[in-house]
Parts: sequence; structure tokens; C-alpha cells
Amino acid sequence: MDTGKPIQLPGKKLPGKLPDRPKKRFGTARNILALMLREMSTRYGRTPGGYIWAVVEPIAAIMFLSLGFSLLLRSPSLGTSFILFYASGYLILHFYTNISGSVAQAIVFSRSLLRYPAVNWVDAILARLILNSLTGIAIAVLLMTVIVASIDVSVVFDLPPIIEAFVLCIILSFGIGCLNCCLFGLFPVWLVIWNVLTRPLMIASGVIFIYEDLPSFAQDILWWNPLFHLTGLMRVGIYPTYSPTYIDITYVLSFGMICMALGLLLTRRYNREILIKG
Repeated sequence: MDTGKPIQLPGKKLPGKLPDRPKKRFGTARNILALMLREMSTRYGRTPGGYIWAVVEPIAAIMFLSLGFSLLLRSPSLGTSFILFYASGYLILHFYTNISGSVAQAIVFSRSLLRYPAVNWVDAILARLILNSLTGIAIAVLLMTVIVASIDVSVVFDLPPIIEAFVLCIILSFGIGCLNCCLFGLFPVWLVIWNVLTRPLMIASGVIFIYEDLPSFAQDILWWNPLFHLTGLMRVGIYPTYSPTYIDITYVLSFGMICMALGLLLTRRYNREILIKG
């Protein structure tokens, strides 16, 4: 009786769906680690001094700020140490700038590797996020340790606000970096515009003064800068007597998450176009 089904002969397999290829385990993790090692060797391995310059740059900026304003002012807005005060603001700004800038250039930086099917744009973005976050945290810990050991001031750190400031800064930096990753790739002129818009961040992020020193009209404008909230939160963990009322963690988190969602959606849609233009 003919049932309409093909008859399988002994020793032969029926043609049909090919067996699934064994999936590579931990492929994404290996890709991210490889991209991190590649960037470490590219950025620091080929530069005389390597990681030393990553430490020298922020400490030089902090020293210049401290020296310049110590000649104009008798004491900083908080405490008695100019170096500690400007370090508490500059380290957050430096942390944000490095992460957001590196994530924004992730696809362009790794475009030669992204042509291989095994590597995708998510690997490139996550690799730069993780590497620069770890590097920034290590530099911040090292610098604050050196600064506290070199000044004649007793400092007791309140870790929860400091950790919260860095975690929120990672979310904010990643969100803005993802959004700019797409915008920089599709509209190269936006890179020029963005550099102009962010040039006053040193002043507009509360690095050289605190929120309470500003007139009310300036407070109303600069409150919308999420970095101002993060520098204030950082100083809460360093100065026990400082208790600002303007900090809104929900606003900073919402700002970062919205930018992240929009940036990831746009990058997912246009990553091939960015590769071609890059």
C-alpha cells in the first residue's frame, strides 16, 4: 500500500532538513574579550608610556585647575583643598567623556572586524563600554588615593553615593554614546556640532563650582544637565556636610535609559549603513 511517504533504504538517510551546526558556546564573550584586547594594544600598547598617559591626563587637568583657582580664591566651595574639590567634579566628567566618546566611535573603530559574520555591532559597543568603564574606575580610585595621601586633610569616603554616581554615569554615557554612534555614522556633520555643543561642559557640569553658588536663573538652566546631578552626588560621598537638594536620580536614570533605547534601536536599524559610510 502506497502511503505517499519516501522509503528509507538501509544505510541511507532521507534528504530533508540538514542537522543543526553545533553552536559556539560563549561566542559573544570571546568576541568582546578579543575586541577589548585589540583596543588595549592599539590605544595603549603602541604609545610610549602606555596606560601612564591615561593617569597623567586627568591629574594634570586637576592640578592646573587647582593652581589657577587657588591664585584667585581663598578656598574652594567645599572643604579646604582645591585639589580634592576639583578632582571630585573632574573625575566624573572625564569618566563620562571617555565612555560616551568611545562608544560613539565603536562601529567605525572596529569596522574591519565587523565585516566578519561572527562579530556584530553589539560586540563592538559592549567591548568599548566595558573596557573604558573598568579603566575609568581604576584611574579614579588611583587618583583619589594619591590625592588623599598627598594632602593634609582627613577624608572619610561615603561609598554608596560615590558608587551610585559612577553607575549612573555609566548608564548615561552608554545611552548618549549609543545615540551618537548612529548619528555620527549617518550624519558626519553632527560630530562637529556635538564637539561645539559639549565644549562648555567643564563649566556647565559643576566641576569648578557647586549648584548653590549659582544665581537662580543659572540654576534653572543647568539643572537639566544630568552631569550636574552626578558631580553633586559624587561630592556627597566626599564631603559629609554637603547635602544638596537639587539632585534627581530618577531624572538622570530616565535620561540615560531613553537615550540608550533610542540609540540601540537606531544603531540596530542603520549599522550596515554606518559601516558603508565609515
